[in-house]
Amino acid sequence: MVSRLTGRSTGALDVLELLANEAPMSQVDDLVRRARDGGAPPEAVDELLAARALAQEVRELFGRRRRREAGLSSLLDIARELILSDDLNALLSIIPRRARLLVGADAAYLTHYDRALGHGRLHTADGLVVRLADPPDDRPSGPLWTGPVWTPDIDAGDAPRLPPELARMMAADGVHALVAASMHGWDHPFGTLYVADRGVRHFSPDEVSLLTSLAALVAVAVEQAQRVDRATAAATHLQQRLDQATDEAAALDDVQRVQSTLTALVLRGADLATLTGAAAEALQGALLVLDPAERVIAATCPTQLPAGLDVRTGLLDAHTDGVPRRLAEDTWIAPITVDDRAHGGLVLRRRAPLDDAGVRLLRAVAQNVALVRMLESSAVTAEGHVREELLDDLLIPTQRSPRRLTERARRLSLDLSQPHVVVVARPEGGSPGRALVWASSYAYRAGGLAKSQEGCVVLLLPGEDAGAVGTAVSAELSPLIGQPVSVGAAGPTTDLADIPRVHREAVRCLDVLTLLDTPGRVASPRELGFLGVLLSDDHDVDGFVDSTLGPVVNYDREHYTELTRTLEAYVESGGSPTYAAETLYVHPNTVSRRLTRIAALLGADWQTPSRSMEIQLALKLRRTRKTLLGGD
Repeated sequence: MVSRLTGRSTGALDVLELLANEAPMSQVDDLVRRARDGGAPPEAVDELLAARALAQEVRELFGRRRRREAGLSSLLDIARELILSDDLNALLSIIPRRARLLVGADAAYLTHYDRALGHGRLHTADGLVVRLADPPDDRPSGPLWTGPVWTPDIDAGDAPRLPPELARMMAADGVHALVAASMHGWDHPFGTLYVADRGVRHFSPDEVSLLTSLAALVAVAVEQAQRVDRATAAATHLQQRLDQATDEAAALDDVQRVQSTLTALVLRGADLATLTGAAAEALQGALLVLDPAERVIAATCPTQLPAGLDVRTGLLDAHTDGVPRRLAEDTWIAPITVDDRAHGGLVLRRRAPLDDAGVRLLRAVAQNVALVRMLESSAVTAEGHVREELLDDLLIPTQRSPRRLTERARRLSLDLSQPHVVVVARPEGGSPGRALVWASSYAYRAGGLAKSQEGCVVLLLPGEDAGAVGTAVSAELSPLIGQPVSVGAAGPTTDLADIPRVHREAVRCLDVLTLLDTPGRVASPRELGFLGVLLSDDHDVDGFVDSTLGPVVNYDREHYTELTRTLEAYVESGGSPTYAAETLYVHPNTVSRRLTRIAALLGADWQTPSRSMEIQLALKLRRTRKTLLGGD
C-alpha cells in the first residue's frame, strides 16, 4: 500500500507524518483500518497499532504541556494582578474564581485562619454556593486542613475534617473531589485555598501544582501587603507624632512668648488689674483673681460666678495637686501659690476648650499673679509664715508679752480680745496636705489662724460654743476630702495666756474619741459631760453642774418649787417614785407630776444611762459644794 503523502508503502512513518501535521486521531484509525482491509500482513498492522499508541501518548504529552503553559500563563497574569493591585482585599475576593477557572473546577473557596476559634473562617466562595437556612456552626471541629492535599471523593473517608462553616457549605453544594492548598506566612498559616468538583475527579499533579503555586503567590502577596500596611501605618503614626511634636513646640513657643510678655509687665511695675487684663487677652477669656479668703480682688468680667460652681472644692483640688482644675465645661481654676503656701486662685472662663498649651499658659499667669501680689505687698510673701508663727506662739506657754501678741494679731486683722475656741481636726484618711490647704482658707474666711500638727490641723477660731464651732469645721471639711473627720474642740477664752490650756483640752477631747473608737465625731468638754470635767485643767465644776442641772435649779429659784430636791430623792431611791414620796413626805402622785416637769426641763433622754450618770454626779457635786460653802 502506497502512502498518499510520501508515495512510499504505509507504516509507522505514515503515523508520524499524521502526528507532525497535527491530524486528528481518526485519520490514524482510518490508516489502520485501510491496512487491515487491504490485506496487510499482521506484523504491519501490529506496527501501526503500536505507532498509534505512541502517537496518542505524544499527543497527550503535548496537550499537558499546552495546558501547563496556559496554566502558567494564567498564573503569571494573576501574579501581575496581585503585585499591581492597590486593594488586596478586593483582589482576594476574586482569587477563588481565578483558581476555579485555572483547573476547570465547579467551585472554589478561600478561608482565613482565626486564632481565636482555632480554625478557618470563610472569606470568599465562587461557583456552586448554596445559601444555608441555618446559621453556620462555628465550633471547632478538628485541626485546620493546611495541605496541599487532595482527594477524588471526600465521602470516601480519607479527607481531614474541614472548618465547620466550609464543611456545611460543601455538603450543601454536593462536593466530592477536593484540593486544599495552604497559604503560609513566615511563621503561621493564615488561610487555605480550596478547589472542588461535584463529581468524583482525580486531579492531576500539574493541577495540584498550579493550585499550590497560586496559594503560595497569594500568601506572598498578602504578607507583602501586610508589611506595606504596617510600614504605612508606622510612617503615618510617625508623621502624626512629628506633626503633634511640631504643634506642641509651636504652642510652647507661644506660651513662652506670652509668659515673657507678662513677666516684662510685672518687672515694669504693672499692677494686678493691668496684668489680669493682659493675661485675659492672651487666654482669650475672662479672669477673676481670688484672695486666700476666696474674695474677688481683680476681675475682667462681672465678679459674680455662675451658680452651681463649687469654687471652694475646685480651689482645694488645685492647691492639693498644684495644677489647674476644670470647674465646668467653660471654667478653670488655677492655684496662686506664694512660697509653697496657698494664696488664693485664678478663675478663667472661656467659650473654647482649653488645650494643654492653654493649661500651661494659665499656670504661668497664676505664677505672674503671685509675683505681683508679692511685689504689691511684702506682707503677702510672709503672711503665711507670720500667721503660723503667731499660732505657734499662742499655743506654747511662753514669757512673750500679751500686748505684743495682741499687736501682731491686730496686724493680721484678728481681734483676740473676743472669745475664741481651739479646734483640732484629724482626717481619718486622705491627704493631710489637702486638709491643711482647706484649713488655711477657712481660717482666712472665719478670721482665725490655722496650722498643721502631727497629722492634724489646729485652728484658733472666733466663737463662744466650742461644740458648735467644731461641728461646723467637721461639716465643711469632711465632704471636701471625702473622709470622716474627728474633731476635738475646747473653749471659749479671751485670755491669751489661757489658749495653751484650751488647746490641751481640745487635744484630750480628740484622744477620748480615739479611745472610745468613735472616729468622725465631734467632742468638746460639754459633749463629753463629766469626762470633760475630769479632762479639764481647771476642773470647771460650776460649769458642769450648771450645764447639767441648770434648767431645774433655775426653775426652782424662779417658781419657788422643789424640783431639785425631788430629783435627788428620786435618784437616791433607785428611781422609785413611791420611795421618793416617802422621803419627801408627799403623795406619790406629786412626785410623778414633778418628774414630768423635770423631764420637760432636762429633755426626754434624762433617764438614759449616760445622762443619768451625769445627773447623779452633778447632784453630788452640788451637794458637796453647798455643804462646804454653807449655803446654795
